[in-house]
Amino acid sequence: MAREIFRRLLPYGQMPQTLLIGGFAAVILAGTMLLMLPWSQTRGGVGFVDALFTSTSAVCVTGLIVVDTGTSFTQFGQVVIVTLIQIGGLGIMTFAALAYLMLGRRMSLASQAALQDAFFQRDLGIEFKRKFLQILLITVSLELAGMLLIFVALLWRQTPPPEALFSAFFHSISAFCNAGFSIYKDSLIGLRDSPVIMTTVMSLIVLGGLGHMVVFESWHHGKNWLWRSNPSGPHPISTHSRIVLRTTLALIVIGWLGLVILGLTKGEATWGMKLSSALFQSITARTAGFNTVDIGLMPLSSLLLITLLMFIGGSPGSCAGGVKTTALAISLAEFKAKLKGQEQVVMLDRRVPKPILDRTMVLIRLSILWNLLGVLLLLFTETGRPGVGFHDVLFEQISAFGTVGLSTGLTDKLTVIGRLWITATMFAGRLGPLTLAMGIVPAIHSHVKYPEGRIMIG
Repeated sequence: MAREIFRRLLPYGQMPQTLLIGGFAAVILAGTMLLMLPWSQTRGGVGFVDALFTSTSAVCVTGLIVVDTGTSFTQFGQVVIVTLIQIGGLGIMTFAALAYLMLGRRMSLASQAALQDAFFQRDLGIEFKRKFLQILLITVSLELAGMLLIFVALLWRQTPPPEALFSAFFHSISAFCNAGFSIYKDSLIGLRDSPVIMTTVMSLIVLGGLGHMVVFESWHHGKNWLWRSNPSGPHPISTHSRIVLRTTLALIVIGWLGLVILGLTKGEATWGMKLSSALFQSITARTAGFNTVDIGLMPLSSLLLITLLMFIGGSPGSCAGGVKTTALAISLAEFKAKLKGQEQVVMLDRRVPKPILDRTMVLIRLSILWNLLGVLLLLFTETGRPGVGFHDVLFEQISAFGTVGLSTGLTDKLTVIGRLWITATMFAGRLGPLTLAMGIVPAIHSHVKYPEGRIMIG
């Protein structure tokens, strides 16, 4: 019997989706154990559920916290958190591939397929190793550059060098991985008067949310254009990268203008503060979770706009969650095509294949269903206390699903059931509900074709 069960389960364990799910789960559990160690906590009291929540939030690069990172954890515990952020940001399969490359061994075909699907839009063949190492080099270079700029800016603010160095190290990785974790109790509110820090953090967030392959292509395209190193001209950017760049820019501008019009808080007294704070929140709302304003004091209309941005999230192959920018672009293109009665969905003079259209629709529907169930559960468990409204629950649920980390103040008030659900939502949001479904539910291929049935709609 045991042999038969193992034989039936073996194919699932070799699926790329199962490898990803198992890898993330294993790292989260290891992080939980490390955060529960006495020398990880300043004064103890961080139990299993809170450690699990923090570890999941770090690995899933979310940023939601139930205990303050700067005061509840020692520097060792904070190093554990930032390590989990880096692992989660690049992805479990990335570190598996790196370990195999360092040992001079080959990854399995299933693992290579999962990694290529996460980073690349095509089969690279023998170029895989070189492209992969180049992406890691670009990632480390950007994080080091951000760390240097933040370090210099903190020194300019007369921060002690050791504290400035660790803060720059922590926030640079947290920003590029779109984690939103901060060692400061007020996130980045106390640093919003520093143009260097704000610009650096925003730049890291945008680059981390574009997707590793988009950054890689943009890097080489810009380098070839600048140095004219390619005799035939700059290497053309792929359709995927162009869609990601255009959609990201459009969402940043729409969010920025929307927050300026709808308003932030009374703390933004001047137009300069309004414009800069609105831009920062527009960028961080889809992916990162840092804040330079008190989210709980923002108007409901602004909170709804941020909720929509959080649901969209970042781009595929990046550190972000949500349904992704490409899913939004594809669904809008399909909607436009249906309105015009066109059979083909065309984007940038390229036809979108039907399998991608189908996956996009399934992804969006699964995401909506997951969040509706989450809001229903949290309304049942969390709204019994005064001061907790529907908008707090909706904002918290979408923030966890989009792995954003913004909150109106509900996170540290969550019940045990609420914390466990938000933990599961962060996990689903990082991997994607479609990946979870494909890893858990086997694909059933039927060769039976049923007769049509006429059903009235509209």
